[in-house]
Amino acid sequence: MGGNLVESLIGAIVLVVAGVFLYVAYSTTDVGGRGGYPLGARFERVGSLSLGADVRLSGIKVGTVTRQSLDPQTYQAVVEFTVDKGLKLSQDSFAKITSDGLLGDTYIDIQPGGVDDMLEPGDELTFTQGPIDIFALISKAVYSGDSGSDE
Repeated sequence: MGGNLVESLIGAIVLVVAGVFLYVAYSTTDVGGRGGYPLGARFERVGSLSLGADVRLSGIKVGTVTRQSLDPQTYQAVVEFTVDKGLKLSQDSFAKITSDGLLGDTYIDIQPGGVDDMLEPGDELTFTQGPIDIFALISKAVYSGDSGSDE
C-alpha cells in the first residue's frame, strides 16, 4: 500500500512540473498571440516570408504574419498580419519584406508615415516593397561584363 502512495505522489509531481513547463512555454512564446489588430499588404512577391514571421518596427517585434494568399486578378501576394493593439500606424506607412543578413529570418519591416489619418483594423498598407533578390543581383553583376567589346 505504501508503494502505491509513493508512486502516486511521484506521478503528481511529474504532472505539476509538466504543467509549469507548458505554462512557461506558452507565456514566453507567441503561441497565444498578443491580441493585435489585423492589417494587410500586397507584394509582387514574398520570397521566403512564412506564416508566423515577425512584423517589426524599428527592429522591435510588433506583430506576426497570419495569412498569405494570391490575388487571382492581379497575381499579387496578399499578406495579412497582426499589429499590437497599442500601436497606431498612419495610412502612409510603408511595409518592406527584408531579412537579417543573407541567412537570417525574413520579416516585414514597417516604416511609419507622417499623416494624421490612422489605419483601421482590416485596412491594407498601400506602400510596399518585396524582398530584394540577392542572387539575381549577383548574377546580373557577374554576367553583365563587357562581352560586346572588340579588341
